[in-house]
Amino acid sequence: MKSSVFQPVMFAIILVLGVYIGTNLNDGPLVVFDHSQTQGANKLVNVIEYIDDYYVDEVKKDEIIEHAIETVLEELDPHSYYISADEYRSVHERMEGNFEGIGVEFMIQRDTLMVVSALEGGPSFRAGIQPGDRIVKVEGEEISGEDLNNERVMELLKGEAGSVVHLSVERTGKSKLLEYDLTREPIPIYSVIADFTVSDDIGYVKIVRFARHTYEEFVEAVDALRDQGASKVILDLRGNGGGYLEPATRMVEEFLERNELIVYTKGRKSGEERMLSSRNGKYRDMDLVILIDQGSASASEVVAGALQDHDRSIIVGRRSFGKGLVQNEKPFSDESAIRLTVARYYTPTGRCIQKPYGDGIEYDDDYAQRYESGELMHRDSIHVADSLKYTTPGGRTVYGGGGIVPDVFVPLDTLGSSAYLSEVVYSGVVREFGFNFTDQHRESLLAYADFKQFDKEFRLSNADMKAFTDFAVDAGIPFREEEYKHSREVLEIRIKAQIAKNIFDDNAYYYVVLADDPEFDKALEVIRDYKRFFAAGLTLTEMEGHAQ
Repeated sequence: MKSSVFQPVMFAIILVLGVYIGTNLNDGPLVVFDHSQTQGANKLVNVIEYIDDYYVDEVKKDEIIEHAIETVLEELDPHSYYISADEYRSVHERMEGNFEGIGVEFMIQRDTLMVVSALEGGPSFRAGIQPGDRIVKVEGEEISGEDLNNERVMELLKGEAGSVVHLSVERTGKSKLLEYDLTREPIPIYSVIADFTVSDDIGYVKIVRFARHTYEEFVEAVDALRDQGASKVILDLRGNGGGYLEPATRMVEEFLERNELIVYTKGRKSGEERMLSSRNGKYRDMDLVILIDQGSASASEVVAGALQDHDRSIIVGRRSFGKGLVQNEKPFSDESAIRLTVARYYTPTGRCIQKPYGDGIEYDDDYAQRYESGELMHRDSIHVADSLKYTTPGGRTVYGGGGIVPDVFVPLDTLGSSAYLSEVVYSGVVREFGFNFTDQHRESLLAYADFKQFDKEFRLSNADMKAFTDFAVDAGIPFREEEYKHSREVLEIRIKAQIAKNIFDDNAYYYVVLADDPEFDKALEVIRDYKRFFAAGLTLTEMEGHAQ
């Protein structure tokens, strides 16, 4: 009852804001309104003024406005939303691909700030800060303690480019603190976080978001793989929630001929807008397999859908999220912004990417619903409709209705899973133990020539795994023998991957993790026999008996 009464008021507030308030949401009283406006609009203005003037308690207008904006946008659709000034800065950094700071990856362990790695080429790297260093003072102030958290660290280390920060660093084997004056500078945030050759002719590329420079990073990665002899690529978009459209369409263009349709959008005001490839792509002769899952959304689905529709890729994994709504961003002078849905995405064959939403649909419970329905485990549990059947130029059948349905389905891997495994992974215990192990054995680990040699030769001993379970107990996670035995193989790979990352980089982490990845194994099988899989009609033809 309370919600039903309050929401109209908030809707009124946001309408008035959009039409009448100046661009600065935080400054001063409401502006003077033109009385030539409609009776309805003046009524809304009067409501806001009346609340501000006469409400029984003092109100914080800025907070009411922000809450109203959030609520009204949430009522429109699942992807229109408000971004506060603080949130906007963080979002902007990720999507623009850089922030200003000293260039370290860190973790907080036992109330101490530990350096996991100094980003190559950044201020910390050039100054000689090393993995395993403890930053104990910033500007002469001790920072260890219970109040140390990620937000506090970011506040201390990030800052305007050109500003200087003084660090006191403790290093194993050194009796005195090491002192550094570091000049902050723009630090890149990469969206292509792994790229390496799997075999002589197969390359792997992992993209975690579509940001401002994703296309350039992708081209650099694939060019390097081709220089190493790769003629086939596995593109991993699992868990990639999307981002900017432009880098996604430019990536697609590299696999197409000139003047081929990449994607089109339809909006109530914008009409239909079609995006075509402007030239012959330089990767149009490369075999391509794309990995997707239920976390692949938006721009990821544009890439997968376009290349599937043009018979330029085989899609492996599970049905993607189904986020096909286009948002425009409206910034305000206080650095907040709204993202408003203005159109829908459609693949070249005409498939709408967006899954249903609205009354009666538990949109946010999609993963649970897929799990309960069996969709994550069985391909014939994916509900497809004959009315949303489309045909690619090569004769393959594809389906609309929300998300991209893979050509080759791979069930969710639950082998080796347990509550114990989930607890030690998500609590950060695996990461912390991997860091400690690396720190204690750094000299011997650095003897490996590269991460491929490390993966081939390094093994964790029974004593190492006993040390891990003891470490977990110290962190408050009791040892559960049966669950541990069930998950031990997976645990060893996770710990080994963390050690590889600490010694080398993200490439090393993914190279190790992929050794126990059924979806990647299937992608390898497909790309190694690409022509046969394509000729077999790998679409949903075998599912048509299950269409609903």
